[in-house]
Amino acid sequence: AHELANDIGVPFDDITYKKENLHQYLEQVLQLEAVACKDWLTNKVDRSVTGKVAKQQTCGSIQLPLNDVAVMMLDYTSQKGIATSVGHAPIAALADPEAGSRLAIAEALTNLVWAPLTHGLGGVSLSANWMWPAKNKGENARLYTAVKAVSEFAIELGINIPTGKDSLSMTQKYPNGDVVYSPGTVIISAVAEAEQVARTISPDLQPVNSSIIYVDFSSDSNKLAGSSFAQVVNKIGNESPTVKDSEYFKNAFTAIQQLIKADHILAGHDISAGGMITTLLEMCFPNNDIGLKIDLPEADGSSIIDVLFTEKPGVIIQVKDKEDALEILSQHGVNGQLLGEVSDKRSIDVSYNQDSFSFDIDHLRDVWFKTSYLLDRKQSGETLAKDRFDNYKKQPLTYSFPSGFTGQLSQYDVDLHRKSTTGIKAAIIREKGVNGDREMAWVMHLAGFDVKDVHMTDLISGREDLSDINFIVFVGGFSNSDVLGSAKGWAGAFLYNEKAKQALENFYKRTDTLSLGVCNGCQLMMELGLIFPEMEHHPKMHHNASGKFESAFVNVDIPENNSIMLSSLGGAKLGVWLAHGEGRFDLPGSEAQFNIVSKYAYSAYPGNPNGSDHDTAAVCSKDGRHLAMMPHLERSLYPWNWPNYPSDREEDNVTPWIEAFTNAKEWIAKKKVAL
Repeated sequence: AHELANDIGVPFDDITYKKENLHQYLEQVLQLEAVACKDWLTNKVDRSVTGKVAKQQTCGSIQLPLNDVAVMMLDYTSQKGIATSVGHAPIAALADPEAGSRLAIAEALTNLVWAPLTHGLGGVSLSANWMWPAKNKGENARLYTAVKAVSEFAIELGINIPTGKDSLSMTQKYPNGDVVYSPGTVIISAVAEAEQVARTISPDLQPVNSSIIYVDFSSDSNKLAGSSFAQVVNKIGNESPTVKDSEYFKNAFTAIQQLIKADHILAGHDISAGGMITTLLEMCFPNNDIGLKIDLPEADGSSIIDVLFTEKPGVIIQVKDKEDALEILSQHGVNGQLLGEVSDKRSIDVSYNQDSFSFDIDHLRDVWFKTSYLLDRKQSGETLAKDRFDNYKKQPLTYSFPSGFTGQLSQYDVDLHRKSTTGIKAAIIREKGVNGDREMAWVMHLAGFDVKDVHMTDLISGREDLSDINFIVFVGGFSNSDVLGSAKGWAGAFLYNEKAKQALENFYKRTDTLSLGVCNGCQLMMELGLIFPEMEHHPKMHHNASGKFESAFVNVDIPENNSIMLSSLGGAKLGVWLAHGEGRFDLPGSEAQFNIVSKYAYSAYPGNPNGSDHDTAAVCSKDGRHLAMMPHLERSLYPWNWPNYPSDREEDNVTPWIEAFTNAKEWIAKKKVAL
């Protein structure tokens, strides 16, 4: 079968290179789409919806998409979640379909390993999706070899593959007789239950005295076939790396898990596309003030090119105490190699044998980001794509928390497991297509409200008139699929249905009510003129200046203000999620005309993600009772919601955004007593 698997009539040349071209090779590797920055892709998909997102793509103070593992919480109260990852090795599989299969599983698992798994490796399940040009010369035999290798490796690891999908017609034929085969590929998806989710590791290095350790998972030598390096020298090669010892791989996985659960690892990243040098660089990219000093151990017969660019499975970890970490690895029979230390010099200085090399992190980060910029020009236009490229590294997240904030729920009069009523009634107002109602209902309940779910059909039919409600929230999402524009159809449901219109008017005439609109709800409040009813021409929301959906975790400043919900946060600078396509506040005239109660901390794109006038993130009615904001404060409730939380606040179990809702509850409670 092995001979047949390679009988496809395509001879693969050996990989040749010149060591003196190392820097040129590296810049070419970093620009490959498989290696380069994916910012152009990740910034246009909603990465915060549900409020249960504990780990998504971006990390670090400048929020670059480098996380290997995704984690979704199971609920809002426990520390359990579901971790997922993917792996594939299509070019390596061309050289050796068996190695390609083992590498795909290995990559999925070295991505997944950063979440503390409840049941370890034994609790992992895989899905295998086959993409193969079957029924062509040699390909059926290659597919057989690849499938057999997946089965054997999974059995050796003690994990299952209960599901998958086959796409076996991956061949394109043209009228002139040309035929193009897709490289035979298995895409592995891995899933497992995670615990202590806040301990999930990200790649961004922490600026503390610490050590860098390399852990090989492959037990193989430094081979280059099928690698990104091979691609830039226009070769495939004949000998791909693989996992030679499944038992050793299991031990390495278990050892890393123990280090994570014992809080030994500060940062970690797998070695895959681009090799070790890419991994080391990517660990430095998400922050602006960190570097590495690396002394690579000698590898028999390997040049510096082989060592830096091989994509054999392994991981790099940053540890607090190198002695403890190496001892735990040794206890599991795993050889951890001490590579070096974190430095405050903005370079990676590498020595190997008698050679020394220095890599400029900031320059190479721009090289790595350039591919994203070139793709982004197609969707954001030249001007804003260039602004994003110029500014991404100039807008780091920084925070200033309220002085009295402790980070503990116990600071507030809340009951995490409350089942009784408080008599302070609130309502979620939603329309067809909204998707932010569950997380909003939870934070309102947590703050002490008795929360009612009110759909527009309830108001239109008269089943609900809001007469017993003190606080309403218009939630985020895509009401009516944004067919008429964001919130236009939702606004029409109020304007052209008498009972709904009357219920809303009566609610706003009362003096004991508050309202909040977030994202789609913010658009609705602006469309209906609910924030500044005294204005003849109420300002509206418009499409983002980039012309596309924007999803980001950004800095916002909260000035001293009279908003009932945000007043206690005056003077703070916080992080918050946003996800919208029409979030630009069009506020003609001077800033003084509008009660702006939150502003994006940076005026330039992407810090101001939508081009809002005066960098506006939130506006409030003149009396402070009605608040409209684009960012999702309800999806930024917990420290694990924040992809970058202050490292000196490890004991926090809630973020300052809880105060917006406890403030609302306390205001209404006082009103009730007064009445």
